[in-house]
Amino acid sequence: MNIYLAGPDVFLPDAIEIGRQKAAICAAHGLTGLYPLDNAIDLTASDASRQIFRGNVAMMDAADAIIANLTPFRGPGADPGTVYELGYMAGTGKFCLAYSNEDAAYADRAGRFTDVTAEDGRLVDAQGLTVEDFGLVDNLMMIHALELHGCPLVTPSTRPVDIWHDLAAFEACVRMAAARLIAT
Repeated sequence: MNIYLAGPDVFLPDAIEIGRQKAAICAAHGLTGLYPLDNAIDLTASDASRQIFRGNVAMMDAADAIIANLTPFRGPGADPGTVYELGYMAGTGKFCLAYSNEDAAYADRAGRFTDVTAEDGRLVDAQGLTVEDFGLVDNLMMIHALELHGCPLVTPSTRPVDIWHDLAAFEACVRMAAARLIAT
């Protein structure tokens, strides 16, 4: 069973090593982890971004499931590329799992990046735009897509010291994927 390993991990300085660790955890549970950086891409090519896109889509098409790292990245919410990949997999009816090493509600995190105030029964940011406030860890579309197409978002009971390298929540997703995919 192939699992597409989505997340902003690919931007970490030790991205290759993180991919190896995640693939090893998958293998220990009888699964094959497909990590985006496993694609051979010439980053100097004029169409490098298109090569990355096509390679990742091919991996997703070959996968039976996705495990997406939705830990907030460069802001209060998940990495947009990862969110696309999760939506793509949900749209194709594949088994979807995700984790976040941050369990604070999205609205609380948004307040760390901009002034958030209550106005007319809703939260608004410094530009007067409504801040989604359903007490969820991230955007309702991702949270409910996971419930509909897989398992609820996995978060640790306590925030890890190193949110980018702690793989306990990831491994919990791998165990759930193995239990579901190997049983079928």
